[in-house]
Amino acid sequence: MKRFFGPVKMAEPLVSDAESELFGGPLRYDLGWSQHEHAGLDLTMMSALRSMPALVGATLRMAWQADRRALLAVAVSEIGQGVAAAVSLLAVNAVMHALLAGSGTAAQRLHALLPGLLAAAAVAVVNSALSAWSTSRAGRLEPKVERIAITQYLAAAVGVELEAIDDPDFRRLVDVAEHGPSAARRMIGACVAALNGLISLVTTAGVLTVLHPVLLPMLILIAAPRGWGAMRVAQERYVSVMSWIEHVRAGRLIGNLLTERTAAQEVRLHAVGAFLLSRYQRMAESAEAEQERLASSKALTEWVASALSGLAVAATYGTMFWLITAGHMSLAIAGTAVIAVRTGSASLGALVMNVNQLHEESLYVRDHGRFLTQAARRVIPSGGEPVPEQVEEVVLDRVSYRYPDRDTAALDQVSLTLPMGSVTAVVGENGSGKSTLMKILSGLLLPQSGTLRWGPADITGLDRSQIFERVSLLTQDFQRWPVTAAMNIRLGRPAHPVTPEGLGPSVDYAGAGPVIAKLPHGLRSLLARMFRGAIELSGGEWQKVGLARTHWRSSTSRADGVLIVDEPTSALDPEAEIEAFDRIRRLAAPNRAVVLVTHRMSGVRHADRIYVLNAGRLVEQGTHDELIAARGRYAAMFDAQAAQYAPAPTPGIPKPTAPPVADPA
Repeated sequence: MKRFFGPVKMAEPLVSDAESELFGGPLRYDLGWSQHEHAGLDLTMMSALRSMPALVGATLRMAWQADRRALLAVAVSEIGQGVAAAVSLLAVNAVMHALLAGSGTAAQRLHALLPGLLAAAAVAVVNSALSAWSTSRAGRLEPKVERIAITQYLAAAVGVELEAIDDPDFRRLVDVAEHGPSAARRMIGACVAALNGLISLVTTAGVLTVLHPVLLPMLILIAAPRGWGAMRVAQERYVSVMSWIEHVRAGRLIGNLLTERTAAQEVRLHAVGAFLLSRYQRMAESAEAEQERLASSKALTEWVASALSGLAVAATYGTMFWLITAGHMSLAIAGTAVIAVRTGSASLGALVMNVNQLHEESLYVRDHGRFLTQAARRVIPSGGEPVPEQVEEVVLDRVSYRYPDRDTAALDQVSLTLPMGSVTAVVGENGSGKSTLMKILSGLLLPQSGTLRWGPADITGLDRSQIFERVSLLTQDFQRWPVTAAMNIRLGRPAHPVTPEGLGPSVDYAGAGPVIAKLPHGLRSLLARMFRGAIELSGGEWQKVGLARTHWRSSTSRADGVLIVDEPTSALDPEAEIEAFDRIRRLAAPNRAVVLVTHRMSGVRHADRIYVLNAGRLVEQGTHDELIAARGRYAAMFDAQAAQYAPAPTPGIPKPTAPPVADPA
């Protein structure tokens, strides 16, 4: 009994060896996310029925926002169809009385039933017209509701703090909520069908009550088991989808890797294709086993529901037989009752299926709403004090930051100063905290301790959107937008108006003129290989486009700001690298500070100030000459890179080595 009527639970996951080999274990959500204070996933029938009105209401509010006239038209047409169903049953009852209970010859009886038949035919015509009107308006409403839900989803995702995007639990919620907009669209159709079924059921139940009151509870007994079975199947399917969503994403990832252009060389040269394909097949077999389990469970649940419903049907006809033999019901009424029971049973069955679909879709709509709630709690705050127009320097004072899933701090008591008009370099090994420091400098992350000040103002009291306006960012993995070359540059500050010639100075400044000149349509060329007629750039060419984007953003700002350049020359040859560093340094201006993050030591020797990070701590600072003279970590890194370009040693003469680095601790 508990197997059928208890809460729905996730089956023990079958872990394929491919999952363990590729990903280190099963890719299943344990639904632990559903246990936090905002989820409350209680998969019982009563809880589902209790929560459904609020979820349906949320969808209908979106529909009202999208097109209230269409929503009202659907409601009116569905109510009209329900009334038509009641009138049709009354017409049938009149026909039955004329045929079975009337007096006179057969011809006279047939003549007496003509008005009822004509009324039934007229009602059928009206009903079909109302149905067509409802279908037309619902078809107009559904895409609008989906568009609103998608817009809500994307706007919420864009507006959250960067820390939320880096949070694995929040990323899971983003993945789950992706199903919400399409579910909201399907809920419109399910709401229409459920409303139609409900009104038809109410009218049929009213007719049955008039015929004999005992028939109404019998009708409910027929459909209740089917309702339970359909809802149980939907709940099990939902738990399975939510639990296996990461597994499905991993399978999709493997498929993409096998077909991606960037992986094509290793897929062929290293025989990665056959290897990953075999692992994909094994993972697919695990998913197939879950589908087989669901199908078996569905078959058993539906069999139990059908058996219970069949017993209720037998009891209903037995009750009607007793009523007829006991003289409590005439044959004419019995004939109408049989039709009404069959009609009501069909209406109730359809209503149950539609309510079940509503329930299933509402689970995904609830995830959508839960995501919107969580995103609202983690949104970047709006408002605050304006950033001072004139800022002499940006100062970090004993700033620390630790990521939620890390035991050690990414930054620990780091202090530095960025005077306007200066070029500041930040160097360090991989994992030293450089990228985290840049996120804090740009306002994407807030210090957990210490302060970040723009002039005299602490960033915690400033308008973050104004901070973002003052910051320009060029990273090693900057976004290569699948749009035209001109738009790739414009997206540095997309709201700023531009003429076709307005991007020329930025293109020239970045040395991207030859790159644009060789494109088939110049700046109007599409830089997205997945589209027909598009073209793909090399890594070095893309970095020139990225530098042009940075120049465009910086040149369109009049206020004091910060330009952060993180490993900008990784794809450039040595000659182009030197030229790029010179261009970046020239971006420093009286109202702009340039921060250069790199492990290429040759590019930072001309910086006004160099900061050296190690394991999240600031271990050295000074000019290039001062740090070389100190013979510390910076000098060791510089000498190690310089030695790579030194001439080969003469045989018999030992090669010079860099001096040992003193432990900063």
